[in-house]
Amino acid sequence: MGFFGFGNKKDNDKVSASSLEKGLQKTKESFFSKLTRAIAGKSTIDDEVLDNLEELLITSDVGVETTLKIIERIQNRVAKEKYLGTAELNAILKDEIVALLQENSIENTDLISSINNTKPYVIMVVGVNGVGKTTTIAKLANQFKQEGKKVFLGAADTFRAAAIEQLCTWAERIDVPIVKQQMGADPASVAFDTLKSAVANDADVVIIDTAGRLHNKVNLMNELTKIKNVMKKIVPNAPQEVLLVLDGSTGQNAFQQAVQFTKATEVTGLVITKLDGTAKGGVVIGISEQFKIPVRYIGVGEGMNDLKIFDRKEFIDSLFLK
Repeated sequence: MGFFGFGNKKDNDKVSASSLEKGLQKTKESFFSKLTRAIAGKSTIDDEVLDNLEELLITSDVGVETTLKIIERIQNRVAKEKYLGTAELNAILKDEIVALLQENSIENTDLISSINNTKPYVIMVVGVNGVGKTTTIAKLANQFKQEGKKVFLGAADTFRAAAIEQLCTWAERIDVPIVKQQMGADPASVAFDTLKSAVANDADVVIIDTAGRLHNKVNLMNELTKIKNVMKKIVPNAPQEVLLVLDGSTGQNAFQQAVQFTKATEVTGLVITKLDGTAKGGVVIGISEQFKIPVRYIGVGEGMNDLKIFDRKEFIDSLFLK
């Protein structure tokens, strides 16, 4: 489905599917070359094939815990169905990954429905520097605007002047209002002013950027809590969404950031970016399965429409499409 379904649905479906396949090309090529080597010269799914498959999944950044669950499911299926061979391994692997995600991941709900039911809908965006946080905010703002929503941005990453400038440039480019203060200003004060202005101007959506400090900094939790508490003075149930942006190309480091940020604040959704430039797309499977937090969006390119609503079946289908 095209992003929030604007335009012709059939055309959008084709564009979405093709850009998703293109964005996952490196992961797919790496995965299948490893899979071919894992079953070379084998006709049956024996212990050696399963060991090779386990190594394949771990080196594809699926993560150890999720990999072991997938291997166990395949072992059980082979034991039950007896005559399965390596020729069927591709289909079995795909089926079991999809089934595991359906059982152990939280379904990604349509964010636009939530936005339609709450005004203003406040999204706080968190994540370390360099993960694509600012461009993700810009893409979201642009897509919401395309849906006819009135969007306000808040530049509450006051730790770096470059962050404020970058967000201001994007706001100007996509023509949405932005509230900012000087570098070094209190981030909570910026968030407060943004919500005050958004409410006064009848905004539909407010997106608040926050400082991308290193995820092991002690003051991160306090700062994010303060921002949330101050926003509640204007909009009592704000923020309705806390999106954690992770760089998919960093593989296991993205897992660690997810661990730290979910400890620091109540994360409600994940955005995994930069999947087009990496062979580490398997990280989406592991993060989706382990954290029990919906992956809202994945980034599969630099274009404004290359931030896709995450559909786990569509994602796995694209990975396995020959």
